[in-house]
Amino acid sequence: MPDLTVPPRLRLGGQPLSVVGRARIYVCGVTPYDVTHLGHAATFVWVDVADRVLRRLGVRTEVCRNVTDVDDVLFDAAQRIGAHYDRFAAVQQFHFERDMDALSVRRPTHEPRAHTFVPQVVELAAALLEAGAAYESGGSVYFRGSAVCGTAGLLPEQALPLLAANGGRPDDPDKDDPLDQAVWQASAGDEPAWPSPWGLGRPGWHAECTAMALSTYGPSMDLHAGGADLRFPHHAYESAQAEAATGVAPFARSWLHIGTVRLDGEKMAKSTGNLVFVRDLLAATEGAVVRALLLDRPYALPWDHTDAELERAGTRLDALRSAAGRAASSDAATGAVLERLVDDLDVPSAWDIAVEEGGQAARELSSVLAL
Repeated sequence: MPDLTVPPRLRLGGQPLSVVGRARIYVCGVTPYDVTHLGHAATFVWVDVADRVLRRLGVRTEVCRNVTDVDDVLFDAAQRIGAHYDRFAAVQQFHFERDMDALSVRRPTHEPRAHTFVPQVVELAAALLEAGAAYESGGSVYFRGSAVCGTAGLLPEQALPLLAANGGRPDDPDKDDPLDQAVWQASAGDEPAWPSPWGLGRPGWHAECTAMALSTYGPSMDLHAGGADLRFPHHAYESAQAEAATGVAPFARSWLHIGTVRLDGEKMAKSTGNLVFVRDLLAATEGAVVRALLLDRPYALPWDHTDAELERAGTRLDALRSAAGRAASSDAATGAVLERLVDDLDVPSAWDIAVEEGGQAARELSSVLAL
């Protein structure tokens, strides 16, 4: 007789992730203009754990992690050192992938690069124009975004500073509304440009992810992940554009937003220079300790990185490894570890159980977390 037992389902934010056939996971990848910092790594390690927990439950998964290699900050960084942007991006992507390998992050099933999806962004812009959700002005195509901030629970006066801080150009004179966002942005001077029905230009940031996700998975996906700082504007506009173009909602059935990593109380960001680079941590300690540092905490909460936190992670990892060497634990203890992981990826509680019970419970946690 076949096993007809229904396995538990992963719950995120209290809601079960119901999957039939396969789990389609999309995560916003890096803009490859600098080496990987701890905030980047937190997102990709947590997505890797969500993927591993689903596979432990017997779910077939696909992970799509894009590469945003068409972006103004990338163009500017390449220009400063006199390199062509695509070669510069390729070198940075190599360093990123090396860091991910050291942190035991599995390679994604799909890894679309924005510069190879420019035709799909043109198609997206045309679909939005046809649906009346966008308009052409000055060689650019703008998505009508006045309703997006309300959907995200923000007032316009709260949304506009976030747009300005994320390249949203609220003061663009070609826009009908400051909240509108470029699906296709006209290029000027020596800026990288591709042909389109509206003239030479390049994709807008939100449109790149929209086009790559739709091209990979169709009009919807099971789980969309990214840093909490991408919730608005990036994820909000990405979803709104996809739903307007396809008529299918929701664009993502579940979300996994990873809390920001701070240094001295301020979010790690290139603009502020308060970065802790993964390669520097890996030069001083093993990848498993850095991975433990990122995972032994609630995924959605922001946190401050300190040397003491890294030392604590090493101590916790040593305790887990020692526990794994003890005699076999009960099946109930092993099941309790898995149940804690299934319940909103509660790694700290699962870790405590594994260390206390030892044996197979600790080995189970080490295996699922790739430690």
